[in-house]
Amino acid sequence: MWRTWSCPCSVAPGSPNCRPVESLSVTTTSSDSVTNPTATTTATPSATAGATAATQHDRTPLRVVVLYGGQSTEHSVSCISAGAIMDHLDPERYTVIPVGITQDGAWVPGQLDTAQLRAEGRTMPTVEDQGTHLMPVLGQAAGEPGELRVVTGQHAGETFSSFDLVFPVLHGVNGEDGTVQGLLDLAGIPYVGNGVLASAAGMDKVFTKRLARVAGIPVGQEIVLEQQRTLTAEEQEQLGLPVFVKPARGGSSIGISKVDRWEDVDAAIDLAFAHDSKVLIESMIHGREVECGVLQHPDGSLVASVPAMLEGTEDGAEGFYGFDAKYVDSTVSASIPAPLTEEDTRQVQQWAIETFRALGCEGLARVDFFVTKNGPVLNEINTLPGFTPISMYPQMFLAQGMEYEQLLDTLIQRARVAR
Repeated sequence: MWRTWSCPCSVAPGSPNCRPVESLSVTTTSSDSVTNPTATTTATPSATAGATAATQHDRTPLRVVVLYGGQSTEHSVSCISAGAIMDHLDPERYTVIPVGITQDGAWVPGQLDTAQLRAEGRTMPTVEDQGTHLMPVLGQAAGEPGELRVVTGQHAGETFSSFDLVFPVLHGVNGEDGTVQGLLDLAGIPYVGNGVLASAAGMDKVFTKRLARVAGIPVGQEIVLEQQRTLTAEEQEQLGLPVFVKPARGGSSIGISKVDRWEDVDAAIDLAFAHDSKVLIESMIHGREVECGVLQHPDGSLVASVPAMLEGTEDGAEGFYGFDAKYVDSTVSASIPAPLTEEDTRQVQQWAIETFRALGCEGLARVDFFVTKNGPVLNEINTLPGFTPISMYPQMFLAQGMEYEQLLDTLIQRARVAR
């Protein structure tokens, strides 16, 4: 029989280490919709969501594993997002069990002190390995709690914690690409967000574009490289300048270069291949950068957020909306709601929902566009968008009346219904 073992870093149900956070309520809509960007409203709760919330108040808090870190280049961004999420989960409704994944791939007890999960200037947080490694138990019966078991040291084989649901906050490879989602599916563990297929397709910008084209969603022109080589003269003529060179399966703008001269393209290709074995070279689309969130409510309905327009994206050192602008020293500001025409706003929101459907998404996504003189053009989809305090996804829903706490609660309740 397994014994239960608790590390000081973990949080057991009812632990005094849980931090008081503001109370929250569930919001939902009753049908697929797009939101009027000029209105600031709170959605009306559905009967299903309300009943679920009421039931939860009558029992012990839901035990939620917040899983963060990971082996991708977006490790630190994941840590920052996780800290913000933990700060906004109501301890009366949720018991937080933080679990980190080191850059070497070890699952370890996570950090309860969310101050340690914030960026300090250019010093970014990481998951540290203290020697205790964990692993979820596979093959749990349907409806049974999940279980994390210690797999190293003197406590190997003992239960670290039982839990009800996982909130993956993993960006990039081996986290946002369907790998962890597949593991959780095998373990029979409910989790927030997209499943294996949508995560994998959304992570790969090439497949995102292919699926979008089939769905009739406008996309830009690109060339895909699966081995390191220079572009031919014909390909250069086809693309024109400037171009963006990207790892096909990266995120947070890591490994991306803007190329204004063909003599610089080989170095940009080398940089992108340092991050991925597949590289995407795209023609620059001249338009305003706009983002739109999609949220799935517990009853399955979809709602698009008010769009946000990014301004000053070309003013930073990188010449585009790069990593530093997103997370370190931003020269970029956002207008929420975006100052678009009514028709462009409607089209952005509709294409965002259609992109969500084309990939078979679940729970949430952020969809990015360029709004040109001929209308919106899809840039990419993020199936696990950033949840840092300044991330666009929570900010866009906040602009239409949904607080950060409500957003998290809706995602968790949807995961409980869907899985």
